[in-house]
Amino acid sequence: MQSDAIIIGGGIAGLQAAIQLGRYMHKVIVVDSGYGRSLLCKSYQNIIGWPDGVSGLTLRTTGRLQAEKLGVTFVEDEVVSVKRQNEGFQALLREHQPIQGTLVLLATGVMDRFPPLPGLIECFGLSVYVCPDCDGFEVKDRHTIVIGSGDTGANMAIALTYWSNRITFVNHELKPISNKLKLQLTELDITLVEEEIRRVVTSGVGQFAGVELVSGTIIGGERAFIAFGGNEVRSDLASQLGAERLENGHIMTDPRTKMTSVSHLWAAGDIGVHSEMLSVAMAEGTLSAVWMHKALVKLGRKVMSEAGARN
Repeated sequence: MQSDAIIIGGGIAGLQAAIQLGRYMHKVIVVDSGYGRSLLCKSYQNIIGWPDGVSGLTLRTTGRLQAEKLGVTFVEDEVVSVKRQNEGFQALLREHQPIQGTLVLLATGVMDRFPPLPGLIECFGLSVYVCPDCDGFEVKDRHTIVIGSGDTGANMAIALTYWSNRITFVNHELKPISNKLKLQLTELDITLVEEEIRRVVTSGVGQFAGVELVSGTIIGGERAFIAFGGNEVRSDLASQLGAERLENGHIMTDPRTKMTSVSHLWAAGDIGVHSEMLSVAMAEGTLSAVWMHKALVKLGRKVMSEAGARN
């Protein structure tokens, strides 16, 4: 299959870019593996126009329908490698035939690391959260349990004291906590529990009510945050093409255009700027698409100019 643009990743950033490029009437192919962090969130509460929240599934489902109406093609598969080919790129897929494209947008995102605790996933976005900037407000004046690990969990617990003075940090993985952070936990009256968790306790569908420790002790709570660190940054494809990355794997992009250090390769969303904000992913998807369009127009004019010269 040949396209003007290949978008790898059908999450929020990828869909927003696909819609914008579709409105520019370019031939766009989106390759989506069907799994991403936005599908885990059952309610985004900080998005304009959705005062009662909206799920990642709703946004992805309606976004895909919107893009398809604009002629965007979707392929459900995994891209295993991307390489330069002639004047563009070739994406090799696990199950389908290779796809050729003039430009590529990487929107493969990040996956949070967390243990498979019974009851945890069902609460994501409803009463258990990941990003304090997005959802710190949801724990305002509530007893909040940080389910985390070592310094990462301690830092989250400290950050959440902006919204609540009733914070408990359960160091589930029993990793060391620095003396400096231990002192801060004490000073801020944050309860520290050094024990593994057996399961998340719920009081209804998606309603966090606490945790049960391996000892059988139950710690009640109203809301929770996870903070384990070591999240998976899905930037291997960028590495294959030689794009500049930070030590933590996030891709460096031009702040204005969102193009990477590799010509005609873009990156948008959490894979580039680890803000964990849906609104930022939308913005970066749109910005990428605008500048991808400019590049395609420029390349088209170049082709026409060369054709005119030959004639």
